[in-house]
Amino acid sequence: MAVAGAVRMLWRRNLTRGPAVDFPHLLGCRQKSTVSFLSRPDRPKLAYNKLKGKNPGVVFLSGLYSNMNGRKALALEDFCKSIGHAFVRFDYTGCGSSEGNVKESTVGKWRKDVLSVLDELTDGPQILVGSSLGGWLMLHAAIARPEKVVALVGIAAAADELVATFQQLPLEVKKEIEEKGEWKLPTKHNEEGFYTVPYEVIQEAENHCVLGTPLPIKCPVRLLHGIKDEDVPWQISLKIAERVVSTDVDIILRKAGQHRMKEQEDIKLIVYTVEDLIDKLTTLT
Repeated sequence: MAVAGAVRMLWRRNLTRGPAVDFPHLLGCRQKSTVSFLSRPDRPKLAYNKLKGKNPGVVFLSGLYSNMNGRKALALEDFCKSIGHAFVRFDYTGCGSSEGNVKESTVGKWRKDVLSVLDELTDGPQILVGSSLGGWLMLHAAIARPEKVVALVGIAAAADELVATFQQLPLEVKKEIEEKGEWKLPTKHNEEGFYTVPYEVIQEAENHCVLGTPLPIKCPVRLLHGIKDEDVPWQISLKIAERVVSTDVDIILRKAGQHRMKEQEDIKLIVYTVEDLIDKLTTLT
């Protein structure tokens, strides 16, 4: 414990020295890791990177149509490596380096991806860190695997938000999307300026909405959200906090924070939050 604590304090001091020290991948000097693949009967292979180490481990769940190579995932991997804890990041079916057709992917299939990773790539207690869509999926995973998921960290968690955003559209727009079979969801996060979401994905996603009833999640939950988030309202984090039955729930709002929470100060907060949960869970065992 003393050694681990000293390593974490060193990491925290390093976080104040700037991105060159904190996150070498931001400057292109991070060593490339070899991608592995999880084979599953009758299902596409999932690309992943895994660090072996102590528990609780950390699993990162990325956002909609994103991949495992973002700043948040790599920063958490660097942190877990520095303290000797297990870590897994992966790509959903049809995204990044994983197999599958993204146009045929659904929230339900991505939920199964998360459970496959938990079942096949992790041992013992895990902290799930879910960004945007990943924050929705982490809730499903915590309900499905309560014995394994011991804490949740949501980053602009987008629970039910795909469905809610669609339902807020004018009736004529929804009819047009149904007729065309796809929804061009506006976004600032790619060159096209929109995500092409098949209408079937929206219909299927309705089966996985979680905010209508209490959520039987009893583990610690930390919800981080930017007030300037233009994609997922920060009030969604309040709804999640209200719905989970756990009383160990904290919400942290960043006044300058935007949706992706990828700036230096955002990443510091994410790492600190995971660090504090590891300390808390380690002390309890």
